[in-house]
Amino acid sequence: MKFTHMLLAATSIAGFASAAAAQEEIDIINCGAGDDAAAEVQAADIEAWMADNPDYTVSVEYVPWGQCQERAITLAAAGDPAAISYMGSRVLKQLAGSGLIRPFDLTEEETSSYEPSVLSTVQFDGEVWGLPRAFSTKALFWNRGLFEEAGLDMPDGPQSWDDVMTAAQAITENTDAAGIGIPAAEFDNTMHEFLNWLYANGGEVIDAEGNVVFDSPNNVETLQFMADLAPYMEDGPLAYDRAELEPLFREGQIAMYTNGGWGRAVTGDVDYGIVPVPAGPSGSGPSTLLITDSLVVFEGSGVEDAAMDLVKYLTETERQAAFDEGGGWTPIRQTAKSDELVAADPTWAVFIDAVPTGGPEPSVVDYVAMQDVINVAIQDVITGDATPEDAAAEAQAELEELAAE
Repeated sequence: MKFTHMLLAATSIAGFASAAAAQEEIDIINCGAGDDAAAEVQAADIEAWMADNPDYTVSVEYVPWGQCQERAITLAAAGDPAAISYMGSRVLKQLAGSGLIRPFDLTEEETSSYEPSVLSTVQFDGEVWGLPRAFSTKALFWNRGLFEEAGLDMPDGPQSWDDVMTAAQAITENTDAAGIGIPAAEFDNTMHEFLNWLYANGGEVIDAEGNVVFDSPNNVETLQFMADLAPYMEDGPLAYDRAELEPLFREGQIAMYTNGGWGRAVTGDVDYGIVPVPAGPSGSGPSTLLITDSLVVFEGSGVEDAAMDLVKYLTETERQAAFDEGGGWTPIRQTAKSDELVAADPTWAVFIDAVPTGGPEPSVVDYVAMQDVINVAIQDVITGDATPEDAAAEAQAELEELAAE
């Protein structure tokens, strides 16, 4: 199988043709379009690695997100894997359980370069199954003008769940806007939204011992918070994912919503503030969901050791920091470059400071089934079709079945 490196001109490919016959090829399937600054950084790093490893040539195929992971998994399951693929970390348990990917052996220095919370997004069963490549955290955006119009005295924005509830109600009742935007469509960021608030309330889906704890008091309390916010949400929240809330915030139709760091670029003329997702009544402080995409090494390519070396090379601290900057993502590690980001734009601090207290996507083999179960629980309490207690109990039973698979 042969892919085409996106930045190699046709003449360069022809020039390498005779030499390539004596070289082993490392194929990479990379999710995305391959036309951004991060891709340029990666291409330069790959060229540098090949210069140091002349026995190998590296080919990168960029595949749209909608087909990328399925393509990589299908090839691997058929016994014709790419050497490396860029994957959502949520699928690592499925891949590892099927014996399709190889765990990374990290030195103590390599391990300590990551916040434990970040490493937890790719780590289970005592092994690290991918190296984080792109990373996001979330924060609460709020519209200063709407807060003022509603008569709210919160110059620093909402600092607690009570503040969020008070503001949402006042804005809904005293302005033409909805108090808060909550994504509740049949989509992954409905569960992601819930997890932001759940972690801020000290909750978990699966505990450190691998037990499903969805019916815990912290989780029921978080579902109750969603139910209590429902009268102050945008009309028809089950029709919205997070991206569809961005224009509502930009147009002043909602006063609050959560988003990643990229949300700062889509606020238009809104005079906005950003605060951490506030701690709930049972939480110890603000928190966030930590989402990573990872580079994984597939078994069966014949170049596994070289692929491992290349992935470590690409994700080395300084190279990864340059890649983060190119993509506009939350820095994976705290470095001088992340300090420079905050110095240039203090709003970065909200997204970076949340990392140590954040939590990962829950790790189960059938991630989509888990997502569907949790989304139904969220939707049922927002629509009033179930009490928080009943929704949590039903989800608990279904999640226990999934965890046992």
